[in-house]
Amino acid sequence: MKKKILIVDDEPSISMLLEFNLKLAGYEVRCATDGEAVFDFLKPFRPDLIVLDLMLPKMDGIQVCRELRKQNNAVPIIMLTALQDVTDKIAGLDNGADDYMTKPFSPQELLSRIQAIFRRTQSLPGKSDEAVHEIGHLTVITEQREVQVNGKQVELTPKEFELLLFLCRHRGKVLSRQQLLHGVWDYHFLGDTRIVDVHISHLRDKIEKNARTPEYIMTVRNVGYKLAGPGSNSADSSLA
Repeated sequence: MKKKILIVDDEPSISMLLEFNLKLAGYEVRCATDGEAVFDFLKPFRPDLIVLDLMLPKMDGIQVCRELRKQNNAVPIIMLTALQDVTDKIAGLDNGADDYMTKPFSPQELLSRIQAIFRRTQSLPGKSDEAVHEIGHLTVITEQREVQVNGKQVELTPKEFELLLFLCRHRGKVLSRQQLLHGVWDYHFLGDTRIVDVHISHLRDKIEKNARTPEYIMTVRNVGYKLAGPGSNSADSSLA
């Protein structure tokens, strides 16, 4: 069955270009021209991924993204923005977007990012993967994609879970931001490592007692991050 992609952009030239290239790649595609229309497509079309412009009539991309996540809709979202300010890009990630691209962009690069997201969401745990990762009061249940802290379930976005699971699989190892982009986002090109920092910040807010003094996800200065247990020596670590 073809994967379904919803394109939300009020510029006809961009929508037509993306629709042509995505259909050529084998996807079923629908297009919407304003933010409110997204919710008209959810039940009848059931998109597997949404390509969402930031600047839209009626509801902007941030509002759409925020409302989808409020409804516990975990559909992957790639945010498109013509704005160069990093704060606008981070705002998309802060409200639940999985990735963002700055206009103008290559349709082939967008296609590569879509394929990367689908590879990650479709991948099953390997036979050698632990069914349950337990680190201090943190429990990650792989197949159920559940996370608990002190026995209480914590709600993570799909990308936050994949990032945490990747850190669990490499517990104690220092991972660079580029390694995390490759392992979690499946980027095989130089990507914007700020995506990693934003998702790490979100994870800390959800699993740490105090995100400013983390016990689990440690920053290794000038290198990247590592997952450690409570009480680990973090003298070489600091917040990003």
